Amino acid sequence: MEPLPDDCAIEVAYARPDRQWVLPLRVPLGTTVRAAVQASPLAAECPELDLARCPLGVWGRRVRDDRPVQRGDRIEVYRPLQNDPRAARRAAAARGSTLGRGT
Repeated sequence: MEPLPDDCAIEVAYARPDRQWVLPLRVPLGTTVRAAVQASPLAAECPELDLARCPLGVWGRRVRDDRPVQRGDRIEVYRPLQNDPRAARRAAAARGSTLGRGT
């Protein structure tokens, strides 16, 4: 099946600690990233997500909900951090260690 001239192939990505999804999707050009995520099968696979409010990004950069999709976009659905990075760094400093790779 030939893609329509106004058709756009994208991916919707989401990850939990136990599993990740990268779902291919075709939407009309001009669809917003929020509408594309809501049109994806992610809601059925991850009912715990509030797809109307969760933060979104494209290729690792946060974007506004009203950003139109572009061909080849990977829309990422972000979940809240489990640990506050600042608190983790403070705790590591108090222990006399560092986070990440040691040198």
